[in-house]
Amino acid sequence: MKHVILVQRNELTNDESKNIRKLIELQDLARSANYKVVGDVTQTRRPDRKYQIGRGKVEELALMMEELGADGIIFSNQLSTTQIYNISETCKCEVIDKFQLILEIFAKRATTKRSKLQVELAKLQYELPKAKAIMSLLIKEERPGFMGLGSYEDSYEQDIRSRIKRIQKELASVQKDNESLRIKRHEHGFSIVSLAGYTSAGKSTLFNALVDEDVHVEDMLFTTLLPITRALNICGRRVLLTDTVGFIEDLPHWMIDAFRSTLNEIFLADVILLVVDASESPGIMRQKLVTSHDTFWEQIKGVPIITVLNKIDRITENEFKERLENVGYLTPNPVAVSAKNSLGFDELKMEIYRQLPKWKRDTVSLPMSKYGMSIVSWLFNEGIVHNINYKDRIIVDFEARDEIILKARLIEKKYSEFFTDSIYDTQ
Repeated sequence: MKHVILVQRNELTNDESKNIRKLIELQDLARSANYKVVGDVTQTRRPDRKYQIGRGKVEELALMMEELGADGIIFSNQLSTTQIYNISETCKCEVIDKFQLILEIFAKRATTKRSKLQVELAKLQYELPKAKAIMSLLIKEERPGFMGLGSYEDSYEQDIRSRIKRIQKELASVQKDNESLRIKRHEHGFSIVSLAGYTSAGKSTLFNALVDEDVHVEDMLFTTLLPITRALNICGRRVLLTDTVGFIEDLPHWMIDAFRSTLNEIFLADVILLVVDASESPGIMRQKLVTSHDTFWEQIKGVPIITVLNKIDRITENEFKERLENVGYLTPNPVAVSAKNSLGFDELKMEIYRQLPKWKRDTVSLPMSKYGMSIVSWLFNEGIVHNINYKDRIIVDFEARDEIILKARLIEKKYSEFFTDSIYDTQ
């Protein structure tokens, strides 16, 4: 296990609580990547062009590295290639930033072709703006292999662009497949509900409790990288529930773009369950809700959102009211639950049912025959049957999507006068 020191340059405009939260998040990320944090350094100032933090602070960091026996440094702030180079020269160790750390975590947990392509794309898009600076430093110092980047030729930047285009083309095909799959699921009567929210809000625990599954849950960031989908019955409606990757503050646009085919599990949903940890302070909840909304708001195009206020078992009723008073404007359709203790699930399921795409209610008259009974069975599978009256004919009061109602009416019209058991038996 590598020992690392964390470094964070605090913005002059940040309040102390935000600085602390960002550093804690970096600690959690480091732990998720299996690093041991042996120290941290913070400095409040404007960014230094050469070092991000002040040069004197970097020299202090170099001494700290020797004293603590650290192997590397992880910055909370995004670093330029020049800054990485200068800091590593002074401290004689590997230096990465938070976004490289996130990519490292993703790379370790990528198990499918799609997730591996997404990780590679994100790495390339992170590296592209730095390509010229990397080349300049390598030529200047004649140091091929700096930071594990290997030797570079003049075509390095063009090679990156070509690989990006190739991967984007492959992922675009995956996205089309996802959209086709969504259409097929709708055709088979399924509505799509996706779990979204800040990482570690308890999405996977809620997913397990709702679908009675045992998906891996761990107190680490980005435990869920590959979306997981299971069937669920909501008040007679067939639903596909998907657990997705968690969001994180300051996630750059290139990373969102790289993981678009995964995030489409959220963007293409019929209903989004936005999960938030209600046991956190109102200020932290507010920031995490803002981060979540910023990540998907422009993509969802009016999809209804249910805010799932999780972990209410950890707070009092008065504390919960305080949370709602402070962040209520960020919590559309709020429902309080405890995923751990399965509290509030009836209310959550009822709210999901209310937000699902609306079905219509209708009545059809079917022949009292084997064929008529087969249509009843079909209506049970494709909709919600509220009442059946067996007399001379079978009268079915049901609820379903438009295409099922249209098909049922056509069947009723076709067989209302002349369909009999004998006709059915001869077919």
